[in-house]
Amino acid sequence: MKDLKSGILLTTFLVTTVMVVTEAGIPTTLEGPFEPVTRRLDSSLRRGSDDVPMDDPRLKKNVTLNFPEQIAIAISSSTSMWISWVTGDAQVGSNLTGLDPSSVASEVWYGKKSGKYTGVAKGNSTVYSQLYPFKGLLNYTSGIIHHVRLKGLKPKTKYYYKCGDSSIPAMSEENFFQTFPPPSPKSYPSRIAVIGDLGLTSNSTTTIDHVIQNDPSMILMVGDLTYANQYRTTGGKGASCFSCSFPDAPIRESYQPRWDGWGRFMQMLTSRVPMMVIEGNHEIEPQVAGITFKSYLTRFAVPSEESGSKSNFFYSFDAGGVHFIMLGAYVDYNTTGAQYAWLKKDLGQVDRSVTPWLVAAWHPPWYNSYSSHYQEFECMRKEMEVILYKYRVDVVFSGHVHAYERMNKVYNYTLDPCGPVYITVGDGGNIEEVDVDFADDPGKCPSAGDNIPEFGGVCHLNFSSGPAKGQFCWNRQPEWSAYRESSFGHGILEVVNSTYALWTWHRNQDTYKDDSHGDQIYIVRQPELCPTVSKVISYALTSNILMFLLFSSRQMLIPCSQINLYVSADGNKKALCSTFFT
Repeated sequence: MKDLKSGILLTTFLVTTVMVVTEAGIPTTLEGPFEPVTRRLDSSLRRGSDDVPMDDPRLKKNVTLNFPEQIAIAISSSTSMWISWVTGDAQVGSNLTGLDPSSVASEVWYGKKSGKYTGVAKGNSTVYSQLYPFKGLLNYTSGIIHHVRLKGLKPKTKYYYKCGDSSIPAMSEENFFQTFPPPSPKSYPSRIAVIGDLGLTSNSTTTIDHVIQNDPSMILMVGDLTYANQYRTTGGKGASCFSCSFPDAPIRESYQPRWDGWGRFMQMLTSRVPMMVIEGNHEIEPQVAGITFKSYLTRFAVPSEESGSKSNFFYSFDAGGVHFIMLGAYVDYNTTGAQYAWLKKDLGQVDRSVTPWLVAAWHPPWYNSYSSHYQEFECMRKEMEVILYKYRVDVVFSGHVHAYERMNKVYNYTLDPCGPVYITVGDGGNIEEVDVDFADDPGKCPSAGDNIPEFGGVCHLNFSSGPAKGQFCWNRQPEWSAYRESSFGHGILEVVNSTYALWTWHRNQDTYKDDSHGDQIYIVRQPELCPTVSKVISYALTSNILMFLLFSSRQMLIPCSQINLYVSADGNKKALCSTFFT
């Protein structure tokens, strides 16, 4: 009887959710797969814009001596948070002498009331260099980069903090952050901003202005952050096509002060909103002795150790009832490698009764119908898609392609109601302009020799079945591509409960229009249709009570588009519906 009452209460709650969704007129993935839709670049908009110059007030250093700047926070867990910042002056030139990290302490004061700090935490600091063994290329040595982990925090609580060195004294102004709810099917982060391929152009600044306006509680940054490697080591104006502008460069250079300018510009957001990053190809930044990713690995604190990963290239974390998996596309992703072994273990530990939602992110998309980067990471897809499908990943976010595209639920290029919803948001606004050509446009299908990845092998394929059988490209928008548009913007994911999450893609041109967006849909989990190998909890009611509740609500449309009857152990017929899964 207790289970019956619990089921009735849960049904009433979720039927109310259904009514709200229906009344709002927002489509759900239950109504899919959708007929493909394309919106091409608005001719009144520019394809790109120039980078913000280093002497812009938003990029210039505005603190003195050893005071903190470029302050950023990142999730460690619901009871811990990473605080990072930079002190001292970076150097560009030859024969550089790096700063001494031990010369400035790494210290954070924090507490639950403004101006009253009851805790003090200390961390570590480091300096990195970007070195080029070629005549005419300038070297770089960073300021001191600090990372401090605050532990023992209370979930869902606002904290105020200052960072720096109190002995100098050189402490920052007061900032604040909100810790996240503990893993639970009943509590979720309010608004998750998803940004890819941001850069630092005037388009990028519009994106960030729009993100701030949308007031996120967390940021997923899916690679290609600063585009510092679009510059000579001497700085100056960036190049949208590095190899075209600098054909004689002995190595792809980078102007590391762009990282510092980017950190200063982002501080207004990252000092209070956790930013979770994953590497993209523009973070590779090769230098002397084959060293790569030095800036990315040094500047960002991520919960790799906390999630059992031995690499900052891949890690996971929880935010309420969502388990996030951040994967590296530019390190070994083969089934025999360390990343895959970690992924398998991490997925095997996910309890879907505690964290119902499973969200993955990496930089280059597996499903992409644009000419740019078409089938570029087929090798990664072939290695990893099976395990993500097996564990029923709900949503996948990627960037790399400088445009927007949302897929129907898909697995192995076949429409599948149990496949993830793949979303490409590489439209942050970087200097390389928005992509406008589709692989299915006449004459726009890349050759098999195009789109060679900067890491990994080449696994381009011709489709073996369906409308594109025997072809490398489709001759129309693929059926797995639900919506695509060539515009700059960002996305917001709002998880409503254990079944529904609202996804909204905001275009930059709609920044100052009320309730305006480019794409919007409720992503709906269907664990009764797509059981996982990890734990779920289900509720069953007798069919007559269930049918009464659903019909009386007059809202049978959404989570119970069909009722599955089965015979239980006691011989009674019962009904199973997605509303009964948490």
